[in-house]
Amino acid sequence: MTLPPLGSRRLLARPLRGVPGLVPLLLPLLLAPLWAGANCPCQDPNLCRPISHRPNFEVFVFDVGEKTWKFYDWSQITTVVLFETYDSELMCHAHSKGARVVLKGDVSLKAIMDPNFRASWITQQVQLAKTQYMDGINLDIEQELSCSSPEYDALTALVKETADSFHREIEGSQVTFDVNWSPRYTDRCYNYTAIADACDFVFVMSYDEHNPVWSKCTAAANAPYNTTLTGYDDFIKKGINPKKLVMGLPWYGYDYTCLNLSKDDVCFTAKAHSPPCSGVLTHQVPYKEIMKQVNSSLSGIQWDKDQKSPYYNYKDSDGRIHQVWFDNPQSISLKAAYIQNRGLLGIGMWNANCLDYSGDPIAKWQTEDMWRALKPKL
Repeated sequence: MTLPPLGSRRLLARPLRGVPGLVPLLLPLLLAPLWAGANCPCQDPNLCRPISHRPNFEVFVFDVGEKTWKFYDWSQITTVVLFETYDSELMCHAHSKGARVVLKGDVSLKAIMDPNFRASWITQQVQLAKTQYMDGINLDIEQELSCSSPEYDALTALVKETADSFHREIEGSQVTFDVNWSPRYTDRCYNYTAIADACDFVFVMSYDEHNPVWSKCTAAANAPYNTTLTGYDDFIKKGINPKKLVMGLPWYGYDYTCLNLSKDDVCFTAKAHSPPCSGVLTHQVPYKEIMKQVNSSLSGIQWDKDQKSPYYNYKDSDGRIHQVWFDNPQSISLKAAYIQNRGLLGIGMWNANCLDYSGDPIAKWQTEDMWRALKPKL
């Protein structure tokens, strides 16, 4: 006898004669391979099912590898973006906590001009998510685009088609898009309103707001309070529903080499005091390294009342003065309060690996403080 195709078979919960109730007990085991797949890496096959719950408050986390995820505050996390390598153990653990695990998606803007290429690329992403038992995709397309470019509409189409395909193929799946800290950012003219409408929500990258070249040639906050909040006001003025906005904050700072440090603690980073500022020396520093260095700094943690951001000064082995700007629980809590007041969907960070999960008592306290700061004060 030829069996019908797998998709048309029916498993009937009818007790076997002489063995009452046996089939109902076995039915979950018989059904599991149909939705979980024979290759589910989790001990409990149920953990290979997609997450369908939609949280009222989103805590959106980027993970860049290693095993620090084991020490994250999973009581808060709702979504984890695997930005580097896939980790099946992380997927199983996240699903056990009710959190989604999603792909990172990036593609050439020129390539997506071709509708056939878009369709093929989207199909590949959906299949990859299914194979790895993931819950969607975070589109991180940070490429320059002018408003008059033909890629302008193609990008919006990509987001809509990706969302439609994932939502159709994976129950409860989530499609998100990363946007710059302000819609006024001239190098990326995207159709923000249409993109937000097309996907589940947008993650606003509220960091790298200070341009060291096109500035007053001074060190400054990574995410100044007023500049950050103005960005959200501008997105909302464009007609984007606040419930489509997740605030992304930095768990890293910037180390600037000062050519001169004024009496008012202003770190001048170039000979010129107006843009363009040439020869600026700066680099990113994760929060865990900042906390190790601050106690041996020249100044200890200082607070800038205008930018509502902490910073400190230190001297390197060559005798050069540096100024480090970063975010800490105090500055993050202020921004988290805006989320509550404005009714945004949630909060997130780049990236969760920036904290110290070594188990050192002081580091443990500092790390817990950073996670706690994500919760808006009700």
